[in-house]
Amino acid sequence: MPLEVHSTLPMLIILLTLFKIERFRQRVTLMNHWYLIQFKPNSHRLAERNLLRQGFETFLPMQEVTRRKASRFVNDLRPLFPGYMFVSVNSENAPWRTINSTIGVSRLVSFEGQPKPLPLQLISGLMLRCDSVGRLLSPKTLNEGDSVELLSGPFANFIATVDTIDPEQRIWVLMDFMGQRTRMRVAADQLQPTK
Repeated sequence: MPLEVHSTLPMLIILLTLFKIERFRQRVTLMNHWYLIQFKPNSHRLAERNLLRQGFETFLPMQEVTRRKASRFVNDLRPLFPGYMFVSVNSENAPWRTINSTIGVSRLVSFEGQPKPLPLQLISGLMLRCDSVGRLLSPKTLNEGDSVELLSGPFANFIATVDTIDPEQRIWVLMDFMGQRTRMRVAADQLQPTK
């Protein structure tokens, strides 16, 4: 019985990858290009809602961050690129003024007075790293000795070193804390490799 489970696991991974690629192909058409817009402060939900009402497709990659509020820690979803989101526009119609006058949108980012389409590889790479609602998925390529940043919990924004990764994918990190190296277990989705 366990042999069957292990033999179907690679097939399941392949099917999920194909599903993500097909979802991406449905979202990106050959006629549309992706552009960068700047939204007004704290207006990403308003801008996204109004652009969707007008028939534009938007993509706003979000990242879960932990912040301290009073005496407790709160997890929030924040835009990966604060102040900016992507919008898909049919390049033949080019309704730039409609986008610029949308409530919540500050401006369509342009160079020399003309909006420039973003490279498709950039948008496709970001979309493949996000789930269906735009939440950034954690990278699964951590190795022992890697330097990582903790994303959530009381040690958010602390830098640690991956000590061991056990077979159940539990990750043990070493952190310099109060002058001593402390070993702690952390979930993979709470870590981000540092650059």
